[in-house]
Amino acid sequence: MFRTSAVTVAVLAGVFLGGALPAAAAPAPPSIPYSYLAGLAAQAVSPGQAPPGADDWSCRPTSAHPDPVILLHGFVSTSALTWQTLSPLLAGHGYCVFTLDYGVDPVTGVGGLGRIDDSADQLADFIGRVRSATGAARVDLVGHSEGATMPFAYLARHDGVEHAVRRYVSLAALDRGTTQDGLAPLIRAALAVPGVGAPVTEHCGPCSELLAGSQFLVDLDPHGWRYPDIAFTNIVTRDDEIATPYTTGLLDGPNVTNIVVQERCPADHADHLELPSDPVATALVLTALDPDHPATPTCRAVLPVVGPPPALS
Repeated sequence: MFRTSAVTVAVLAGVFLGGALPAAAAPAPPSIPYSYLAGLAAQAVSPGQAPPGADDWSCRPTSAHPDPVILLHGFVSTSALTWQTLSPLLAGHGYCVFTLDYGVDPVTGVGGLGRIDDSADQLADFIGRVRSATGAARVDLVGHSEGATMPFAYLARHDGVEHAVRRYVSLAALDRGTTQDGLAPLIRAALAVPGVGAPVTEHCGPCSELLAGSQFLVDLDPHGWRYPDIAFTNIVTRDDEIATPYTTGLLDGPNVTNIVVQERCPADHADHLELPSDPVATALVLTALDPDHPATPTCRAVLPVVGPPPALS
């Protein structure tokens, strides 16, 4: 099993930044990078800037793709960091694409740090804005990590809003919480120390809310069958080092499709960070959004963080 640490990310970033890697998924512009490192570069150079293809408020949905797609980044992340692959890929396929940086820390500009309920309220406002601007009756949601779980709080907190969402695609969701490779009890114990838990959760609500067994997730109790009018697709990787066990991102319900990347491509070792840029996973997202025109990815080797290795000459 592959595991990726923050140190590994930093080292790989220094080696590989700047190179767009060859695509191996559905038809798309050749400049699209299938690597998390492209997001690191974008965030370093232009923090806070929307990824290519996103946030054109003059975009009007077509009959082929009538629902705008809203992309939701994960914990301690941004849209620039997460969506350098899917945003231009979806735009190139004719979708109106929008991104929301939610739960943003005002000092660092990094998102996914606010209380999940507060982020869900931000999502509700944003969906209303997208529907108003585009004239669309419904939207599709594509989220990664926290951004794949937070919309359940949106659905739970706002009566009737499930009718505003047609498809809900998750990448490495944390629906049952994360064990953090067995460290969850230690994290929970640390947060219980007087003088520690309150200031941490004030600045990082998900730090406690997304732990396996948290009261927040017990109360939220995410299930696809609660919202029968929404088509759920959950895409996970066995090499996830953050959403552990990886099955935390799989749901039950007749309107739910669960996909493990390695069951489609055993050579694909995309980890938690790489999954939104993974050529197999992104093709699966295209299929989930338009099942009448499925995208067929080419199975090939994929590395954690880096993505498909450069072809050897």
